[in-house]
Amino acid sequence: MSSAAFALIAGIVYFLLGIAGLFPAALVNGQLGLFPMNVPLSALHLAIGVCGLAAASLARFGRRYARALCVVATVLGVMGLIRGLNVAFGAMPLYGHNVWLHLGTAAVAAYFGWRADIPLLQDQYHNDERRHGKGDRRQHNTAVARERRRGAYDRRTPLGA
Repeated sequence: MSSAAFALIAGIVYFLLGIAGLFPAALVNGQLGLFPMNVPLSALHLAIGVCGLAAASLARFGRRYARALCVVATVLGVMGLIRGLNVAFGAMPLYGHNVWLHLGTAAVAAYFGWRADIPLLQDQYHNDERRHGKGDRRQHNTAVARERRRGAYDRRTPLGA
């Protein structure tokens, strides 16, 4: 899976988390009764989701998004582990299962943000053998003989000319 595909999936998931967190029932009980939510945290999830959907357009933007998401999610996860910071100075509930959500997201984003590009076997075949192989005629600038271009069977000139 490419970084752009990761950006798309993470963008969809976080966008849906942000939308679901804006419903009053989710704000009272938390999402699924596990994740404490409030409006600022839902807005943050919406922003992360929208950035992911926008970054899915190109691979280099997907990689940048994954790296940025890794940093942001790591900070949120570590803040959720520290007493006093686990409410983000009274703005967002980062404690409970939100810690594992953010740290898990950071781990997956780190993989897609800093992994080495490994081409698929199919792409490697097409790039190495067919386009850049020894038998590729497009790379050799050989002139076609005049007899082959304008020989007796050439139909471009009229017979009487």
